[in-house]
Amino acid sequence: MSRDVQRDVLLKGGRIVDPSQGMDTVGDVLLRGGLVESCGAVVAAPDGADVIDCAGLIVSPGFIDVHVHLREPGREDVETVATGAHAAVAGGFTGLCAMPNTKPVTDNQATVGFVKRRGEDAGYARVYPYGAISVSQKGDTLAEMGEMVAAGAVAFTDDGRPVESAHMMRTALEYARAFNVPVAEHCEDMSLARGGAMNEGVVSARLGLKGIPAEAEEIYVIRDILLARRTGGHIHLCHLSTKGSVELVRWGKERGINVTAEVCSHHISLTEDAVEGYNTNAKMNPPLRTAVDVQALQQGLADGTIDLLVTDHAPHHYDEKEREFADAPNGIVGLETALGVNCTYLLHRGVLSLAQMIDAMSCKPARVFHLPGGSLARGQVGDVTIFDPSRAWTVDASRFKSKGRNTPYGGHALTGQARITLVGGRVVYRATD
Repeated sequence: MSRDVQRDVLLKGGRIVDPSQGMDTVGDVLLRGGLVESCGAVVAAPDGADVIDCAGLIVSPGFIDVHVHLREPGREDVETVATGAHAAVAGGFTGLCAMPNTKPVTDNQATVGFVKRRGEDAGYARVYPYGAISVSQKGDTLAEMGEMVAAGAVAFTDDGRPVESAHMMRTALEYARAFNVPVAEHCEDMSLARGGAMNEGVVSARLGLKGIPAEAEEIYVIRDILLARRTGGHIHLCHLSTKGSVELVRWGKERGINVTAEVCSHHISLTEDAVEGYNTNAKMNPPLRTAVDVQALQQGLADGTIDLLVTDHAPHHYDEKEREFADAPNGIVGLETALGVNCTYLLHRGVLSLAQMIDAMSCKPARVFHLPGGSLARGQVGDVTIFDPSRAWTVDASRFKSKGRNTPYGGHALTGQARITLVGGRVVYRATD
């Protein structure tokens, strides 16, 4: 982000909800030099300051999504770092972590540096690259973690595929511990999941599609928790989707093991029924599960077993999703719908309080991944999300800033929307409707 001299910004009269400070009050936030100068107190506008009326809106620390696929380098026809970062701020996200399953794979310091620079040049959300755990994500040779950390990698993962070797995962946890960064795992036992297209159950049987059992995920969840116990490393479990996974993470946390976990907005709002009609926009990995799983995931968020809300934003070219269901790629876009989905299915249904939702979307991501932001305390970066949790809108994918249009929420009525997003004390997005 540019650090040249910039004008003060006064966010006036909003409801400030900042769980990092236990704050829920109506007041002002003053941003100066890209940082938070004051928060909570009513202050007069400094000379020359930009004053933004936030009356009736929520002012929170900027949201951070730690699970995003930007596709650059390699598939710029589908998404670039710039278009993905633009979509992020339109959804209220001030920071994102970019997954390394690019072409070429982000498994070296040069590619990490490239993604980081592309994010800085775009000037939207902050972009924090992941580095791959293994060279080319093949699971054979550990990548140069130290060099990638020096270049800006904030965590490691082979997401898109699991680390099949327990020895490789153990080694990754031991090395990453030296750099105090998490290792994020895509939990999927391929011997059970290979060829599967959706959740294994009644619906898959009726549709004649090969299913993926819950155990394909849960076997890796418990394996990696045990490896974290052995090494003392930090395991972060990506996109949990089953009731059993929630119970296993709860077991690990109760024993003081260094495990954190995330859940996607689609897994707390949709069930396998969304696949009916062979809807390829409801095809993702892990797959949409049952209503029992959705309820368990929501409860896991509410009691703190699951730490973070993420999107697993995964754009695809439109014709790739036009194939037969079994042949269509996994994944959906989510940066521009996540806030609306989370407000609609978690906040307004009483699953989470406003503070809990903001904590899972902002404060905890910053804390778990050691990132700037996640707080409006004095001296913190001036990354702020201003949103209206009561604003009703209908999802129109043609209006997305992302190049991707593959969403299962097209035409859905949601309640809750970002209005203004600031990064480093600058307005980088302002809704126009």
